[in-house]
Amino acid sequence: MTSNDSTMEDLLKANAEWARGVVEADPNFFKESAKKQSPKVLWIGCSDSRVPASVITGSKPGDIFVHRNIANQVHLSDDNALSVVDYAVGHLGVKHVVVVGHSNCGGAAACVKAASAPPPDGPPNTPLLRWLEPLTNLARSLSVNLLPSTEAISLLVTENVKQQVQNVIETETIKEAWARGEDVRIHGWVYDLSTGILSDLGITRGPELA
Repeated sequence: MTSNDSTMEDLLKANAEWARGVVEADPNFFKESAKKQSPKVLWIGCSDSRVPASVITGSKPGDIFVHRNIANQVHLSDDNALSVVDYAVGHLGVKHVVVVGHSNCGGAAACVKAASAPPPDGPPNTPLLRWLEPLTNLARSLSVNLLPSTEAISLLVTENVKQQVQNVIETETIKEAWARGEDVRIHGWVYDLSTGILSDLGITRGPELA
């Protein structure tokens, strides 16, 4: 067995052990979970392997509806993200949407580096560069090239969360929900990899602020 095979076998074994533990604690958990989901929160986070929503919040399967991508982006032209917001709010009845960035974000670091270099001659030529282009533009607007790298990344992570919160607010799903008087709240958090702590940026928006 190769090391790669061992890695996958370990995952399957760990899953089986986890499932047994859940059943021992609550024999009906999976039977009830299979019937429906009723999450209270939509989590829009980064794909970074160190920031698993359920683990760092101590949540159970079914508690959080999750959408993750590189650098926790909400592009208003991205049907993937827009459909997640629509399904979570319009069909599952989620009342809290939280955008979560994190310290030492690789996507943010790449954008700080790109923003500190001369602008390219043409449009981005890879999927990753195209995906991160709005974040790179945000980095340029913040003049991150004038800051030490660590400070620049931290600033961009925070400002990115604020921008993505605003993008969520600008989706048709949220506009329509607020127009109907639904109390859907949009939050912005940052997770610190070095402490394991989530911080609320204090930028929560609801229908009364629309």
